[in-house]
Parts: sequence; structure tokens; C-alpha cells
Amino acid sequence: MNAEKSTKNEDTELEQVRARKMRELTTKMKKNPNAPIPITISDTNFNETIQRHPLMLIDCWAEWCGPCRMVAPVIDELARDYGDRLVVGKLNVDENPTTAMQFNIMSIPTLLIMKNGKEVDRIIGAVPKKAIEEGLKKYL
Repeated sequence: MNAEKSTKNEDTELEQVRARKMRELTTKMKKNPNAPIPITISDTNFNETIQRHPLMLIDCWAEWCGPCRMVAPVIDELARDYGDRLVVGKLNVDENPTTAMQFNIMSIPTLLIMKNGKEVDRIIGAVPKKAIEEGLKKYL
């Protein structure tokens, strides 16, 4: 009986945290509805896109990937926070295998940092926002 009550309390607490985080995200979005969002990148537009934008952060992800879903809100935040200095893009590796193979994407999420059309760095795995920012600061 105590284990069942403990589980219910944990579920309630998780729901409260989830609701608070959603309110925070909604508030951020309302403050600046025109804030940049990640662009969709594909095999067909990849080369053109990296040539057009001097600095990019590209999230290589897949729909089924749990860690990719964990990183997705961070990627959205980075697009808003750094939108005046870089372009953030998302490349679905399942739908765009040519580019994924070209860049030897072996695990996801993989974040490619592209400068002037060339890969200058990459971050592999679901890492905290601060770690991604540290990787980006070298190129901003």
C-alpha cells in the first residue's frame, strides 16, 4: 500500500513539474512569437543551406530517438537565444540518409557546428544546454 501511495505522489510531482515547465515555455514563446525557430534541412537543400549561412548548429536526429526528444527543447531555445548570431537547423537522419552518411553520423543526437560551409565541431549525445553553448562560443 505504501509503495502504491509513493508512486502516486511521484506521478503527481512529475505532473506538477511538467506543467510548470510548459507554463515557462509558453511564457517565453508569448514574449517573442517572432523568435527564430530551427529550420528543416534535407539532403536536397543541405549544401545550399550551409553555404548561405556563415554559422550553423545542425541537430541530426530521428523521430524514434528518446535522447533526441530530450534535446529538442534545448535546440529550440538555442535558436531563440542565438538567432541573431547563428542559424539552427534540424536534419532527420532517417529521412535524409545521404547527408547522414556523408557526415558519418553514427549516433544521435549529433549536433554539427558548421562555419562557412565546413564542419568545425560536433557534439554527440544528449548533453546539457550549457555544454552546447560552450561548444558554440568558440565560433560566435
